[in-house]
Amino acid sequence: MGLLPRDRNLARPLEQVELPVRASDFQKSPEEVQVRLDAFLKLRLPWRSRASVQRLIQDGFVLVAPASPGLEPSGAPPEIERRASRQLRHGARVVVVIPPELRLPDQLADPGALVVLHEDQDVLAVDKPAGQAVHPSGRHLIGTLIQDVHARYSQGAELAVPVRLCHRIDRETSGIVLLAKGARAHRQIRKQFERGTIEKEYLALVHGSPAQDEGAIDLPLGPARASQVRMKIAVQADGAEAHTTWRVLERHGEFALLACRLLTGRQHQIRVHLAAIGHPLVGDKLYGADEELFLRSARRELDESDLARLHLARHALHSHRLAWVSPSGGERREVISPLPPDLREFLERAGAQLRGRRGQS
Repeated sequence: MGLLPRDRNLARPLEQVELPVRASDFQKSPEEVQVRLDAFLKLRLPWRSRASVQRLIQDGFVLVAPASPGLEPSGAPPEIERRASRQLRHGARVVVVIPPELRLPDQLADPGALVVLHEDQDVLAVDKPAGQAVHPSGRHLIGTLIQDVHARYSQGAELAVPVRLCHRIDRETSGIVLLAKGARAHRQIRKQFERGTIEKEYLALVHGSPAQDEGAIDLPLGPARASQVRMKIAVQADGAEAHTTWRVLERHGEFALLACRLLTGRQHQIRVHLAAIGHPLVGDKLYGADEELFLRSARRELDESDLARLHLARHALHSHRLAWVSPSGGERREVISPLPPDLREFLERAGAQLRGRRGQS
């Protein structure tokens, strides 16, 4: 029972939501459906209280188009309905107008900010900067990657090409994100992700210098039950299987640059696995030495001493290489995103400090 159309244009601010009354949502036959307007809206907008739903109706923000005598959408234009007790039948349409003070600003996206690494008839691969959310949620409702992409493919209020995310990466993680054009390409790319046939390689800047040049981590992952952070993951004996391989690319004293291959796609997999072997990501507030840094960051309370402990304002993970099979032609495609400037500059500083210490000894 989705609230919004799947392929709506996310680059445009939402002004209203249309909610059809369907018997299937009530597990009844069309003839059996009869529901009050306020009860229907409370069902479809569960985060709002019954009283706030009734105020929305009384203030004229709710319109109703009744069903036809045959219990089908009538095609009649919806009209303002101020009666919370209005009875709805299967086939009716309810339109909720978002009050102006609750709407997002007109400028949600900047299509010019997109860095396109690859584009063909099936897919779009873009290079996401660190700090940009992939999809609107929570505090990050504008300026997201999918909004920028939709702005690129917009024609007025409609999307000229339905473009859907095939996967997501964390807001602080930089690098490649793959999107599909149309439902068919999206299904096929998603299947490749689910089957583990898409090659995913990340660059990770970590604390410490691993004793070996390469290795594999096979540790099951599940919710970190003892953590104050609900989304935190930990190594758990009863968790889902997770497999990561890694190899050292560069060593700079107290830090190293690793290339990590994901053989499974668990939440926060690389971050948890590397922390578990004693090499957490530089800048990782959640899986570093103290998760209190993550909690303070969420409250926007990080100070200079916290940032000094972290070394970087974001965790040092970059989606570097992605390879897949083209849904149309079956050819192998590969995209590479180089290490971004902030991580390269950090490594250069670390290298310079190491050479300076060696020169003094």
